[in-house]
Amino acid sequence: MLKGIDPILSPELLATLRAMGHGDEIAIVDGNYPGVEHARRLIRLDGVPLIPALNAVLSVMPIDDFVEDAIFRSTFRQERDTLEPVHHDIIACCAGHEPARTVVPLVGADFYNRVRAAHTLVQTGEPRLYANVILRKGVIYP
Repeated sequence: MLKGIDPILSPELLATLRAMGHGDEIAIVDGNYPGVEHARRLIRLDGVPLIPALNAVLSVMPIDDFVEDAIFRSTFRQERDTLEPVHHDIIACCAGHEPARTVVPLVGADFYNRVRAAHTLVQTGEPRLYANVILRKGVIYP
């Protein structure tokens, strides 16, 4: 255990977040997501819901401010603008850490392709569908 570090951040996840560089992306996905098929690196957080995992990651990882869009979410089917309850939760969690950033919806294949290219995929135990988010790592300024 460490002081001030959310215990959801396992040793493996902390090491991965630390090893990621500026511009690398991490996907945090629900329990139904095809993680084994899409991950370059897979970290499992079985039993952990999406929002606590997202909150834990955002508590230590800076979001990229060199690009316009750095936080992405999956969509309800092909409906870019439909917001499921989990999407409201994702948006609220991200706004709590990064109030100036918008959570950008990515439809279907656009989301899947971005996950496949991500540095790491974190598979949670979240039971809600479409509970998937991608974060692009930023920098810590001196």
